[in-house]
Amino acid sequence: MSDNIFKITEGNFQTEVLENKTLAIVDFWADWCGPCKALEPVLEQIATEFNEKVKVCKVNVEDNPELAAKFNVRNIPFILFIKDGQKVAELVGNQPKQAIISQINAHV
Repeated sequence: MSDNIFKITEGNFQTEVLENKTLAIVDFWADWCGPCKALEPVLEQIATEFNEKVKVCKVNVEDNPELAAKFNVRNIPFILFIKDGQKVAELVGNQPKQAIISQINAHV
């Protein structure tokens, strides 16, 4: 995981995501998930390219089942967009980079 991507747990979700001042992109994933692994380089590119505008975060659903349940994550990868403590959008499945950028542009 690159330095621009933040590992999120139930313990730091409030401060790192909900109290974050920029748009947070939260990727719910698991080690065994092939599409999750395929999405990772795209998220790393976005974390680098949009470093000042967004905060890219990753939540392992195996380690943080309460967070996955709170946001009704049924399939992974599941990308949640949170701004000012509120969910503003979500994408399910391995998404092309442009689909994620479209959501960024709509909410920054």
